[in-house]
Amino acid sequence: MSNDSFIPFHINATSADMKGNDNLGRYILLPGSNGRARQIADQFDHMTVKEHPRGHHFYMGTLTHKGQLIDVASIASGMGTPSMEIIFHELFHLGGKRFLRVGTTGTLQPKQVKIGDIVNVQASVRDEQTTSDYAPIGMPAVASLECVESILAAAKELGVEDRVHTGVVHCKSSLYAREFCAGPRALQNKIYVEQLIQCGVIATEMETAALFIQSQIYDHQIRSQGEGACYRVISGAILGVITDPANHFDVANDDTDTINRLIELALQTIKKRF
Repeated sequence: MSNDSFIPFHINATSADMKGNDNLGRYILLPGSNGRARQIADQFDHMTVKEHPRGHHFYMGTLTHKGQLIDVASIASGMGTPSMEIIFHELFHLGGKRFLRVGTTGTLQPKQVKIGDIVNVQASVRDEQTTSDYAPIGMPAVASLECVESILAAAKELGVEDRVHTGVVHCKSSLYAREFCAGPRALQNKIYVEQLIQCGVIATEMETAALFIQSQIYDHQIRSQGEGACYRVISGAILGVITDPANHFDVANDDTDTINRLIELALQTIKKRF
């Protein structure tokens, strides 16, 4: 499903760019930064790029798996749910249907989920305002089961399943206030995050709630029109753990290995054809 008359304002792409993979559409990887989008795209075959003044460059290419080509793309979502909402909206209305967020996170359970591990996001705590403009706060933000399972299968194939943790993450609007307790509401924010920890929330980040809520709504819109299974909107997220509550951004070790492991898992997940 695409709208050939839709004009995106923040990315340079067309409805034709979203096509491929026998009507499933091009698989789109969504890191936060353009630098990481390019790092992912460097793994593509026959990579081309459509640049945009805002820095959300659209990288296209293919992956080869068992002799078949898989159409893929990467583009930066930016930081936070407001930016994710804009980029995802434009991609969907151009015809995008298969999405995988490839980002970073901070662990909330450092004894179990350690720096260097990967989080397979099952659902998100909606501690942000963007998705409230789409759905009541009581509606959960949930990843697509197909994607969650594909990530687990890919991790097993790569032999990294012991470093991948599936569970609920915290999606927030504010980094410095909510997580780092800056500002006059420091005590309230500290108590709130501690409650999430006690509830078993495994990590904290800033984008997945928008990705999941929009995916759920757009998928329902398509299915209510009677479209076939290939037109389903499916999304998931994998996040490399680069900080913990004690260190924040003062982590001594280089996160290069974590990011490389994260990208390898992302590409292997795409090859599972969720």
